[in-house]
Amino acid sequence: MLEELEAQACRAVEQALAAGADDAIAAVGRQRGLSFTWRDGRLEQVQEDTSRRLSLALYVDGRYSTHATNDLEPARLASFLAEAVSLTRLLEVDPHRRIPDPVLYAGRSDVDLELFDPKLVDLPRERCLELCRELHERASDDAAVVSATSTVSVNHGAGARASSNGFLGSEEGTALWYGADVTARDGETRRPEASRYVGARHLADMTLAAEVGDEARRRVLTRIGAAKLESARTTMVVDPGATGSLLGRVLGVLSAGAVQQGRSFLAGKQGERIAAELLTLVDEPLLVRGMASRHYDGEGIAARPMAVIERGVLANYYVDTYYGSKLGWTPTTGSRSNIVVAPGEHGLAQLVAAAGSGYCVQGWLGGNANPTTGDFSFGFQGRRIENGELGAPVSEMNVTGNYLELLQHLVAVGNDPEPWASLRAPTLVFEDVQFSGR
Repeated sequence: MLEELEAQACRAVEQALAAGADDAIAAVGRQRGLSFTWRDGRLEQVQEDTSRRLSLALYVDGRYSTHATNDLEPARLASFLAEAVSLTRLLEVDPHRRIPDPVLYAGRSDVDLELFDPKLVDLPRERCLELCRELHERASDDAAVVSATSTVSVNHGAGARASSNGFLGSEEGTALWYGADVTARDGETRRPEASRYVGARHLADMTLAAEVGDEARRRVLTRIGAAKLESARTTMVVDPGATGSLLGRVLGVLSAGAVQQGRSFLAGKQGERIAAELLTLVDEPLLVRGMASRHYDGEGIAARPMAVIERGVLANYYVDTYYGSKLGWTPTTGSRSNIVVAPGEHGLAQLVAAAGSGYCVQGWLGGNANPTTGDFSFGFQGRRIENGELGAPVSEMNVTGNYLELLQHLVAVGNDPEPWASLRAPTLVFEDVQFSGR
């Protein structure tokens, strides 16, 4: 399949040049997804999605445009490209839109990332239904549970990329995700909800469905009786299921685009300490079986590990060729892959015990963060920490503050990241955090 996709990408580039483009980049992809949903004891939905797509970037007389189609028949594609080139000539000249320098393609790793599992391509329907049933049975195994929905999704995708200045590459991958959403009864009117989902590139790496269902049920039962507790400035323990979202806001303002457009509270801070010395984040695109692993990024830039935050110091921004040209910066990569947080020595239970008191955040419930200032206010669900243990469930409370202050107040890093997450962040502990309640 990969050779065929590479050939299609190369033909599209040749046709674009024949239509009058100075340079062109073509990306061809095929995707297939199959999902099963089991709700309250019966199969509710089966959905299959299959797609193919050709995306093109055209460089014509100093102008730039992007186009996409799912019609790859040669004659119709030639007509499509001729029209696309003509339309590109009507645009304004942009001196910063140039095809990536081929030097950025050099040094591409050939390590086997093990992104493809043939067992998932042919995973039997009956096996998927067995997983659905097992997830549902374990998730709903309590009188307090009023509804449970389990889902199993199998995905298989392949893509190839070619450019007029020498790039050619292709990758193929699979993924399996499954889990359950659960609703419980809490008095006459309240219906707390919880969920648990896991994923992997290979079938052999999946957490047992029974364990996933049990965890979904346990989570919803701990939400019964949740209440708004008193406001406090105290310790915040963020469990691994919630740390990715918290740190994702930081990574979002590290793009060169955000900096150039004045939308980053971390602009101008490269080389400065922005967090406690405990925090180290590395972008690891070559992580074997990683959910965001790759040999090259969306521009063809060869993938290599990159320190993002090193012992609390901002080490690098995500710099693509366009905004790199505008800022006069050397491109690094335009998008993140797997983010690995350097681990500490202890897990969630030990860190909760060490905290003594405070709040444990187990999930976020909306809110907002200002990318320019770093100010944030997030709703959360979780548990009060009392005498070093998880206590009463919490609802209708907010965490407020500023990221630049919060990151400096990091006092502990766990050793328990979720292995299926592309942002592998373990338990994090922050001191002196403002919680707003009653």
